[in-house]
Order: sequence, then structure tokens, then C-alpha cells
Amino acid sequence: MRKLLSVIIVYLVGWIPMFPCTSAVVSGRVTPDGRPLLWKHRDASDLNNRIVHFEAEGGKLEFVGLVNGVDTMANEVWAGYNTSGFAIMNTASYNLKNDTSSLSDREGVVMKQVLGECRTVEDFARLLDSLPRPIGVEANFGVVDALGGAAYFEVNSYEVFRYDVKDSPDGYLLRTNYSVSGRPNEGYGYIRYDNAARLFSRAASERSITPEWITGVCSRSFYHILLGRDFTTDAWVVDQDFIPRRSTSASVVIEGVKPEESPVFTTMWTILGYPPCSVVLPVWIGCEYGVPTLLQGAEDSVRSPLCEWSNRLKNKVFSLERGSGPHYLHMALLYNPEGNGYAQRLLLLEKEIYAESRIVLDEVRRKGEWNNEHVGGLLDIVQQKIVTLFGQILK
Repeated sequence: MRKLLSVIIVYLVGWIPMFPCTSAVVSGRVTPDGRPLLWKHRDASDLNNRIVHFEAEGGKLEFVGLVNGVDTMANEVWAGYNTSGFAIMNTASYNLKNDTSSLSDREGVVMKQVLGECRTVEDFARLLDSLPRPIGVEANFGVVDALGGAAYFEVNSYEVFRYDVKDSPDGYLLRTNYSVSGRPNEGYGYIRYDNAARLFSRAASERSITPEWITGVCSRSFYHILLGRDFTTDAWVVDQDFIPRRSTSASVVIEGVKPEESPVFTTMWTILGYPPCSVVLPVWIGCEYGVPTLLQGAEDSVRSPLCEWSNRLKNKVFSLERGSGPHYLHMALLYNPEGNGYAQRLLLLEKEIYAESRIVLDEVRRKGEWNNEHVGGLLDIVQQKIVTLFGQILK
């Protein structure tokens, strides 16, 4: 009935709002430092995302997660990691459901449960097997752990299909909004998948897949593989099938650890909002000051300041509202020959944030423990730089 209703709506209004994601699970075989990566470039109906720190309570693990702004009680998590170094994210699938159960859209609930309970990829596999059927999901779940585990689990209400990255000759796996185990040629995101595959193939051959590269290149890429060119030199562009989309709410890269390292050094590099109009910040739950205030809900709101500023800037880029105007992106505001477009200025700051954060992260890895004072000082400095730059751009 639900599928039939969707078809009826298509014929009545001609368009269904889809909230697709682009993602990757990357093994340490193709990263410069041997650490695995988990990437979720999120599109969502709620564009006001934030980071929530969940304390260890009732036998649960401590973790951080990406949460919708409207979810005031933080009942659902859409990407995150815990103190054991286990990380998870998902992309919605639209070719995997094969039942008539009315129970659905429980992906965020399941991921919150998983982060509180699972320490390894194998724990996650066992938990999936133990969940009561129907589970109420239709998704590709990407996971990594501190022991070298890395995999996708394609899951519907009754079935689980596992794909381990160790079995991939490329050293990574990608997913958008269809499942490899699902019905052929159904689902969404085929062009976005090919856009991402083009980027990852080249970077993997050079062992240059890093969080910096993913957020700086992939999350901001306007190359369209079907049309065969990059659109960043155009003045106006139709917003169709790029990795970043008007509906993008966040882009997160979770950088794991090598098997001999402590999981407390796991890092979640986080962009909230529309990536071409935002900037990255690190999240470290092993440290007292490790969740930047700009990523959290403000004192009088569940909205993240960084996400709000990014959305305001994005509204300048998507400024046409009449008729089909919302489909058009004013690219010249993001990129221009002078090098002072919104995306260009923010990316310069992002490179500074990565460089300064890496100095602190390398130090704590060498010493084997967090230096709360250094982390707090770093985050104060970089957040003030973000406040200043957005103040200049948004004035």
C-alpha cells in the first residue's frame, strides 16, 4: 500500500522529495596512515543538524552522534562513534524492501541503540541477527571498528546482506541510495555513485584518501560524470545529481585508529550544513572539551550555530524562489576567478583547521593521552576564526 501511495503521489504532483546520501567505507590499505575512514554525506528533510554527546548510562557505552534539530529528545542518531572506536552511519535504500510491513523508518533508532551497545563490527552483526522482525529499516549501514573491521550491511525488515571491505580489491566500498543485493536498476543515486567512484578510484590508486580530501574535494565536488565536466566555472547551474545538494544537511568523516592504537583517538571530522557553505570541526569524545560548541545546540535552542550560519549562506546561493527557481544554484557566489567565493574562502579556513588540529592530534597520539588544555585552546581558536569569517561573509 505504501509503495502504491508513493506511485500515486508521483503522478499527482510529478515529484517526490528524496533525501539521499552518498557514503564510503575505506580500509587502511588505501589511506596514507593506515587508518580506516567512514564517510556519510547526508541529505535530509531536517536541514538543522547538530552533534549530541551521549553519556555512558545504564551499562551503555559513551558516544557522540549526528542528530536532527527537530529531534529535541535525541531519539535518533544518523552517524556517530563510541568510546570503543566503533562507528556507524547509513544511507537510505530504495530497492531492498520486499515485505508489506507498516513498520519503517527506524534506522536512526537502531543506530542509537547500536552505538550504545556495540564495540566491534561482529557485535553489530550479532545485534542485527537478534533484533525482532520486522526490524523496520531499509538501509545500507556502514561500520568500522578499532580492530580493523570495516563493512556495509544492507538490511531490510527481515534480511541482512554483508559486504566486508577486506574482500574489495579497491580497498573501499561506496553506497548511495540503492543496495547491491536489492532489485536491479531500482533505487536512486546511480549518477552520484559514479561521481564518487570516479574520485575515489584515482585517490585510492595514489593512497591519498584522507578526511581532508573527502571533505575538501568529494563533499564539495560539482563534477557531473554523465555530462563529463566540472561546473564550478559556470555562473548558474541546475542542482541535479551532484554529491552536494540543496538538501544536504551534513558531511561527516569518522577517522578510525590502527589496531595497535587506543580507540580514544578516533576522530569525527564534522561539517554541519551545506558543505560548500560550511567548514569542518573535529569531534573527540575522549577529551573533556572534545565536542565543539558550534556543533552543539545553543543554550536556548537545539540548533547548531554552525549549521544555522551555513543554511543562511546557502540561501544566498539558492536565492531564486519563483517557479522552478529553487532548482538553480548561483555557482559564481561559491567559486570565482578571484578566489574569494564563499566555498573558496571557507575551504582555506578548513585547511587551517585541519593543519592545527593535526598538530594536537599527533601530539596526543605520541603521548598516549589527551591534553585537555591543548584541545580546549585549539577549539577556542578555530571556532573564533569560524565566527569571524561567517561574520564577514554574512554581513
